[in-house]
Amino acid sequence: MSNKMWGGRFSRTPHAVMQEINVSIDVDRHLFRQDIAASKAHAAMLAKQGIITRHDARQIAHGLDTILSEIERGKFKFKRSLEDIHMNVESRLAELIGPAAGRLHVARSRNDQVATDYRLWMREMVETIDRALASYQGALAEKALDHAATVMPGFTHLQPAQPVTFGHHLLAYVEMAGRDRGRFRDARKRLNRSPLGAAALAGTAFPIDPRSTAKALGFDGPMENSLDAVSDRDYVLEMLAAAAITAIHLSRFAEEIVMWCSPLLGLISLSDSFSTGSSMMPQKRNPDAAELVRAKAGRIAGAFQALLIVMKGLPLAYQKDMQEDKEGAMAAFSALLLSLAAMTGMVRDMTPNAKRMREAAGDGYSTATDLADWLVRKLDMPFREAHHVTGRIVAQAAAQDLPLHRLSLADMQGVEPRITPDVLRVLSVENSVKSRVSHGGTAPQNVRRAAKRWLGALSKER
Repeated sequence: MSNKMWGGRFSRTPHAVMQEINVSIDVDRHLFRQDIAASKAHAAMLAKQGIITRHDARQIAHGLDTILSEIERGKFKFKRSLEDIHMNVESRLAELIGPAAGRLHVARSRNDQVATDYRLWMREMVETIDRALASYQGALAEKALDHAATVMPGFTHLQPAQPVTFGHHLLAYVEMAGRDRGRFRDARKRLNRSPLGAAALAGTAFPIDPRSTAKALGFDGPMENSLDAVSDRDYVLEMLAAAAITAIHLSRFAEEIVMWCSPLLGLISLSDSFSTGSSMMPQKRNPDAAELVRAKAGRIAGAFQALLIVMKGLPLAYQKDMQEDKEGAMAAFSALLLSLAAMTGMVRDMTPNAKRMREAAGDGYSTATDLADWLVRKLDMPFREAHHVTGRIVAQAAAQDLPLHRLSLADMQGVEPRITPDVLRVLSVENSVKSRVSHGGTAPQNVRRAAKRWLGALSKER
């Protein structure tokens, strides 16, 4: 027996393998709220336009409300034989209200139906991710304010470069998360258009009002081309691209947490709440939460790449390939939200080892740039010459296995006789960070100002 929803011209039941590869209810059942909301809006529009009776529309709406309640209470029986969420809902609706259910699909195809459902789901996901990112930003900014003057090493090429503050380092990720939020919000502008009314691909001969359904569902308006409405998934790709970039930002910070927690660096510690042990080695304390965030970035980026490959060769209009647009994407967004929750928790949980940070901040002759700047300011030396002179002084310190601030004034003057004793003040890591008062610099006053600005902005959003 063929499928009642589409099998009029078929005389035989699909092969079991065909049924299995065709079924999507395990994934698209997550669209049940969106599917029911869109169907209610469609039925109301059909009645308003005189395409179905108001009595039928009321029956349909009541039946859909019953189905929504059944699903939310776990009483709804999803049937794999009905393929997807759309057919499961429509079949149950027919059981509840009889022939009137068959009028719901007038002037509609599963092509515009699923595109509408998925855009509604994506729109909600934007809001969910935005809240999670805001919470993450808040945790970072609060910690940054607490450690605006906590000196730590800044790195380039993973080598000590210049001293910075822990707060300044954390605020870098606040800024990244701000841009991540902007990307999701920007994607929302383009996805918030309604495909409903495009039907299968060519529109419909019925006198529908797509602006009415778009407004009822909170869209900015209907899509302007019926082929485009059902054919593209660029809105999913945009969301996945934003998710991938966000995940990469989280992964970079997670990698730093892993390194900082190592006893070889010992810059921070995580409590038992965000650490695990070893089944064999009783001394181990592993930052597994950070490692898993780092790993999930690969899955999230992979979902973006996978859908790109699915879409790259598809002619217009709808192709069944597009059924693969949900499983990887939904898993990616779930992984992103879990990663954000984990990172937010770790930021709040982490304790910086201020003493070790201060010690490490001076490693690798990290105040050499301060010495070069002093030569420029005090001796009116061209920077390239100052750079060369400083390099020779660093070589002297390295030869004696001394940090730069421990090198004698006489040794420095042996390289540049005009150096005076006040040079020693600029070689401390505290004075180094205090001097970085340029816009966006690591000076504690800058960090406090920026952290308070972010906390104020985030507070206004609540």
